[in-house]
Amino acid sequence: MPISKNKLSLQAKWEEVRQFYPWYKSITGDRDAMDWGDIPLLTQERLLPYYESDEQAVPQEWNVYRTSGTSGNKRKAIYYDAIDEEAYIQYKIEMFAELLKGYNVSRALSDMGTGHAEATAVQIFEGIGLACESVPFGLPAAAHLLRIADYQPDVLYTMPSLLDGMLRVAPPDFKWGLQCVILVGEPAPPAWRQRVAERLGITEHDVMDTLGSIEIGTIAYYDQSIERYVVMDGVIAEGVTPAEAGLPDVELPPGEQLLVLTSLVRRRFPALRFVTYDVVRDLRVEEQDGKLITTFEAIVKRVGPELKHGEKISIYDIENAIFQHVQQAVVKVLVNGNKLQVMITTVEVINEALREVIRDELHSTIPAIGAMIRGGLLEEMDVVFLSNDMDDPSPEGSGKKPIKQKKLFVQQASQRSDGQ
Repeated sequence: MPISKNKLSLQAKWEEVRQFYPWYKSITGDRDAMDWGDIPLLTQERLLPYYESDEQAVPQEWNVYRTSGTSGNKRKAIYYDAIDEEAYIQYKIEMFAELLKGYNVSRALSDMGTGHAEATAVQIFEGIGLACESVPFGLPAAAHLLRIADYQPDVLYTMPSLLDGMLRVAPPDFKWGLQCVILVGEPAPPAWRQRVAERLGITEHDVMDTLGSIEIGTIAYYDQSIERYVVMDGVIAEGVTPAEAGLPDVELPPGEQLLVLTSLVRRRFPALRFVTYDVVRDLRVEEQDGKLITTFEAIVKRVGPELKHGEKISIYDIENAIFQHVQQAVVKVLVNGNKLQVMITTVEVINEALREVIRDELHSTIPAIGAMIRGGLLEEMDVVFLSNDMDDPSPEGSGKKPIKQKKLFVQQASQRSDGQ
């Protein structure tokens, strides 16, 4: 049983899920007593009845958010009723208030693309007393910079890939005027955060990271004082092996596990031992200020049967290695068959000596890649340095290119999956 969680709360959660979801009761049997070790892991296969439920039976006042598709190519619909939505908003209000403690800020700009985080951002920042505006996702990169220049926010709430897009087109003398950045949605390794802070004219501690899941809601935030992610109250985080989650062919290095989440507040999703397929590094329970908390070093990648070789590729580790040597770059990783290509686009001058250092860094700091190459699963890594983005028909720095770009491309014959 998870440490620091009382049995009554877990029993109530067990009864709630069985009451709301008849299909869940059918896979757990008629027993009423809950034994944590006997509660099944909610894998993607077991969740298909939820994901493929008839939307017409859902009350119209519920909010619906969509994510990547099921094996039947139907996009997953994730529901939030009024109680779930209020809990989600309150969790974020508390988290943002904690992150912004000590800052004298009055204006926030949400540049989040689409989805649940974008839809609720203005309400959340207003809930902690800040004025907030949201940038439309479809604008070209340069227009996002113009919005920052006009609105002059103290806080920028965005995703790493969107911030990369803005940095790509921002002139060196652009006045960001930010006190801090709050991130969500994608890996933000330490070396990347440091380089971003240098470009924005703030400290690494001012680049704050948060983690969430469309199914669960807010999961964790990065605590600068302990340099680890802290799991939110009301969320139980476990680590399991891939084999336990039905992926016997997937191997992870020591200290890495699949993240499994239970939410004691989420209702309109069966949030009981939900397998996220995210790989969490160094998950543990520890004491902080007399209280037991769950922390981890990072979420480094995602695994799953649909990703093929891409399940071994950690964008987190690749970017962390590259940004130790490069100040600004756009990093793309292509897995095509058994060939791995890392494309690094930068305006910096990279001489051959530095190129070799970066190549060596990628091989030595990412053991999974080296093991796949030595074992013949992948060919020798191809590290390509570009002075501009060859995929972009518009001039580099024009800001006409879409602001968000995928980082991991996995291609298997005629089937392609994008892993970010």
